[in-house]
Amino acid sequence: MNRVKLAVLISGDGSNLQALIDACDDADYPAQIAVVISNKADARGLKRAQDAGIATHIINHREHDGREGFDRALVDTLQSHHVDLICLAGFMRILTPVFIDAFQGRILNTHPSLLPRHGGEGMYGMHVHAAVIAAGDTVSGCTIHHVITDVDRGAVILQKQVDVHADDNAETLAKRVLAQEHIAYPEAVRIMAQNLLYSDDA
Repeated sequence: MNRVKLAVLISGDGSNLQALIDACDDADYPAQIAVVISNKADARGLKRAQDAGIATHIINHREHDGREGFDRALVDTLQSHHVDLICLAGFMRILTPVFIDAFQGRILNTHPSLLPRHGGEGMYGMHVHAAVIAAGDTVSGCTIHHVITDVDRGAVILQKQVDVHADDNAETLAKRVLAQEHIAYPEAVRIMAQNLLYSDDA
């Protein structure tokens, strides 16, 4: 069976990467991970990839001339692996048009809220969960969406909801949302991969 070639970009632990690695272990899953790239040499997710036999690269953003220089290095590496779809999984860099235009419509990201609520620059990680609680929201969740130049404004692929409990803090809410991300990201990649395979066969 034909499988879409994925790249996963990380900056840290890589738990969503692990969810994708596990999904790709199914022979019927329509995608496989070709490469994992981190901007941080100490990202634990690199070991997850290496343990799974996946090629890894470290591209340190501090070693390049600004955001665009870093993005050009990313583009060159990804193109050398001939990837079809790119997944941002805890990748803590805002991408420029240099990157986004090179892979338009084929970049996915996960965000730990029900976008458009609690999105945009500065809204990441625990900042998002704290904002959800401060707003008095009764539900939160995660969103898998397309990446465009406007941060967190790309079209939604799918969302998963969780209830916000009265005694929640940012940490307890984050755990439940992350568990749903681990389900949602492989589902979203399946949708995108099947669409790409179908369009290539058409």
